[in-house]
Amino acid sequence: MATKSAAKAHRQAKKRTLRNRAVKSYTKTMVKKAELAIASGDVKAAQEAVVEAVSALDRAAKKGVLHSNNVARRKSRLMRKLNALLASASS
Repeated sequence: MATKSAAKAHRQAKKRTLRNRAVKSYTKTMVKKAELAIASGDVKAAQEAVVEAVSALDRAAKKGVLHSNNVARRKSRLMRKLNALLASASS
């Protein structure tokens, strides 16, 4: 049998894994919704969805689930797509 400390570390790791998986799943869902809204061409819905996605990404970075550089890259790509939509909508 494992030592008490190893068993506790294993329990904690399982708990953290579940929590992190939930945060990652939520983040991915929000990003997908934002990308779908951008693809649909609806500016208002796209802006709202991007705000939600950016918020979810920031929360994941704050909790240490995703690395801050990874979050920055994803936010940058989302904003670039949104800005392209806004530019095409205004012209």
